Amino acid sequence: MSTPQQPSYTPSKVLRTEYPLIDNDPHFKRVIGYARPSDYAHGIVAGLGGPGLLYAMEKFAPSQVGRGGFARAMRLCGVIGALGGFLYFYQRSSLRFYGVLENSREVEMDMREMVAKVKAGEPLYGESKLTPHMQGVAARQSRYSAMAMHLLPWFNFVNHPQHGVDTAKYYKQAERELEAERTSKTQREVAALG
Repeated sequence: MSTPQQPSYTPSKVLRTEYPLIDNDPHFKRVIGYARPSDYAHGIVAGLGGPGLLYAMEKFAPSQVGRGGFARAMRLCGVIGALGGFLYFYQRSSLRFYGVLENSREVEMDMREMVAKVKAGEPLYGESKLTPHMQGVAARQSRYSAMAMHLLPWFNFVNHPQHGVDTAKYYKQAERELEAERTSKTQREVAALG
């Protein structure tokens, strides 16, 4: 007796969002590279919130912790604030990839980046030294991970082809652009001869 075959992949989860999905498991570098100035501003404000509040409390109600005690508390609060600010910044940028936040700028950037890779003959999501099985494991572990960034910070550092989008759109756009370039080149040649 044979057992029924299981699919060799796990279908990607899809969130229902108002904006288009760009990537449900964006690489760490893409998240940082696509971040908006407003994401940086939100991260900085969030990072400065803790130390700022601690400083304000010390001014209004001194803690009397003794020599050097407040400086240590400020350093610790600064480190925790910096980590929290970075996680908030990273989450906001990731949510744009998921389509949770408005992402028209990122959709255009993604299309330009991927079409350029198609034209250059490069793999869309980079090359990986991992086996396809391990790439799938990595994808399943970090897919939509920014949705729970407050529980467990988890980042995608693995190049893999499982991103929850139909990549045919990149190839079709590249084909349209190459056809437009050929047509324009032909028209220039005809005009030069004419």
